Amino acid sequence: MISEKTKVPAGTLTTRGQVGLDQVNPQELFATGTHVLFAVPGAFTPTCSEQHLPGYVRQAEALRSNGVDGIYCVATNDAFVMASWAKEQDVGGSITMLSDGDGSWLESMELTMDTGNFGGVRAQRFAMIIRDGVIDKLFVEDPKSFDVSSVENVLKHL
Repeated sequence: MISEKTKVPAGTLTTRGQVGLDQVNPQELFATGTHVLFAVPGAFTPTCSEQHLPGYVRQAEALRSNGVDGIYCVATNDAFVMASWAKEQDVGGSITMLSDGDGSWLESMELTMDTGNFGGVRAQRFAMIIRDGVIDKLFVEDPKSFDVSSVENVLKHL
């Protein structure tokens, strides 16, 4: 598993753009400034929709007032699902939704799990604070847990 004080790896993530899909390289996206990236196992799933994403939406201004330049949510769902979930969750412009549809970028950091017939390869639930392209803090949840990747915990470490 990737560790703190490691550079964010290159890869390809997708977002829903104004006219289709946009691809971004996370190494370039997080190269400068302070960013919070959190990962969810799946859009529209209970803990992700009832606690994880809503917490970051509610606390987006608190994160920004603590020096965070960008807040990002990533999942192995496709960019269209991520955009629909953002709309349903009233994310607005507070969080950028990222898709790692095949899980390859998350896998390069060893932050995936195989959920079998539930949904296949998914992101592990985690959060990280990235400063100038380097993972400053990494909070990976134990299976079926939701604690250390919460916005409240991230705010304590900014």
